[in-house]
Amino acid sequence: MGKKSDTGMSVRRRVLGDAHVDQAEAAKTSFDAPFQTLITEGAWGTVWASDAISLRERSMITLALLAATGNFEEIPMHIRATANTGASRQDVQEAFQHVAIYAGVPRANHALKLAKATYAEMDKTKRPSGQTSPSEGEG
Repeated sequence: MGKKSDTGMSVRRRVLGDAHVDQAEAAKTSFDAPFQTLITEGAWGTVWASDAISLRERSMITLALLAATGNFEEIPMHIRATANTGASRQDVQEAFQHVAIYAGVPRANHALKLAKATYAEMDKTKRPSGQTSPSEGEG
């Protein structure tokens, strides 16, 4: 592996977690390996590795862009990543409010729905069985 690849893999693991990256690596085939290399070196080894802005800010930008462009599939993954990047639930809420104004209410509404479900799932895995989260049952 080259420097960009090594850096990219390190940042990717820091943001997404070892379990996610290990699963993605195990699923990689010769067909999608070049694409995975592009993502690791370009997205993670260049954009996410830059120290020009924080990982928290990158999370907010990424979530807003995914929602604004209607690329909802990766929103839950990036919501889970906020646990590693420092973006708070309020940060995410604010990012999606920007989406509502600049890209449309339906996209922001769907992104909020996905975030709410993902946070509820995250809360369930963090606490003992039978306890409820303060966010459950809202909205």
